[in-house]
Amino acid sequence: MAILSSLRRRSAAISVAAVAGATAVGVCLAVSSASAGTLSGSLYRDPSSAVVRWVAANPGDSRAAVIRDKIASQPQARWFANFNPSTVQSEVSGFIGAANAAQQIPVLAVYEITNRDCGGASAGGAPDLNQYQTWVSNFSRGLGNQTVIIILETDSLALLTCLSSAEINARNAAISTATRTIKSGNPNAKVYLDGGHSTWNSAGETANRLRAAGVQYADGFFTNVSNYNSTSSEANFGRAVISALNGMGISGKRQVIDTSRNGGASGDWCGDDNTDRRIGQYPTTNTGDGNIDAYLWVKPPGEADGCRFTAGSFQPDLAFSLANGAPNPPTTTPPTTPPPTTTPPTTTPPTTTPPTTPPNSSPPAGDGCYASIAVNQWAGGFTASVTVTAGKSDINGWNVTVALPGGAVTSAWNAQVSGTSGTVGFTNMSYNGRVLGRQSTTFGFQGTGTGPGVSADCVTS
Repeated sequence: MAILSSLRRRSAAISVAAVAGATAVGVCLAVSSASAGTLSGSLYRDPSSAVVRWVAANPGDSRAAVIRDKIASQPQARWFANFNPSTVQSEVSGFIGAANAAQQIPVLAVYEITNRDCGGASAGGAPDLNQYQTWVSNFSRGLGNQTVIIILETDSLALLTCLSSAEINARNAAISTATRTIKSGNPNAKVYLDGGHSTWNSAGETANRLRAAGVQYADGFFTNVSNYNSTSSEANFGRAVISALNGMGISGKRQVIDTSRNGGASGDWCGDDNTDRRIGQYPTTNTGDGNIDAYLWVKPPGEADGCRFTAGSFQPDLAFSLANGAPNPPTTTPPTTPPPTTTPPTTTPPTTTPPTTPPNSSPPAGDGCYASIAVNQWAGGFTASVTVTAGKSDINGWNVTVALPGGAVTSAWNAQVSGTSGTVGFTNMSYNGRVLGRQSTTFGFQGTGTGPGVSADCVTS
């Protein structure tokens, strides 16, 4: 891991596979329905996280009770860090479905950007940015329609020293496109971009980088992931970033803060060898601060940074060191309302019914392609999500024509656009032109004025 001068870096956790039948543990987190930010509700505790599985497998360990009560009992982020475009949709859908059934808000950390961590301990990611967009598109299809929190690409904006100016521009475009793709897939997704932390880049520089990466399309930014700066320092830093964004004409953005390891001393960035750390404030959406949407445990406590142990591996000694001596979590009586026994919300229609679209389950009977549109209209503008479905045979390219008599296209993602109003054409990118028979891909666009109708013409290339 390269260390940048005296800056305390972090190395994010690698995602863990779900293990069925993990034993539920410990204390129930109390989260008030009141919230000073834009989020309200209980955060989802992943029953198959590495720490939950360790506690279930080691009930007699002398460290188990402390780790169970103060770490395993808490909601933490699920990291999606493996380049698996063929399976990521089903993995996301399963995780989201479980959270929706529990009537809780899941936190997903996307960590897949090309050249992530500048080749450090958590190096990896998509082979190139075209394949990155394919992965993000598949990821977005599994998000359902309920509230989810997306921590998008830790370090991707704060750590740019290994990239050329052209590579920085390409990364910014990729993150902006990823944000809009996620929002198109689930309009209720809360997306936050990388804000580094309070002892890294200045607030003004951070705001510049956020603007370049399309924070105007996101809900805000996150800070302190896997770091140890105090919550008060991060909140002050966040206010300065928000002020700088307001000065750029970008308003309404909020912060989330990782408090998973900032309850003790600071010091060296790597937590693998330190015993003076403590878990910080327990995760909640009830922050009492109008600028802060949530305090989250993005970096799961007890997972290594990569300087002594493999990055992302769960180490019980680290977890015990963080939890031992820390305050107990808040507790309340569990909700009396049982989880729904009907089909999980991921399979139900959105709570705000979009314009009626032809069912995607009925692709054309013959060859060729078919396109349907879902429009989110507001006063003066709209976004549109277009689903392109292949007929009975595979296609190797598509062109979609949309009638837009009352509006104008201002931007598009996952497609090349020709024209801005009247009849507008959209052509596949290099990474999403091939669609298997009876399968689909999506693209989207944003514009001013009145959006399109619910149908469009699609022909193969």
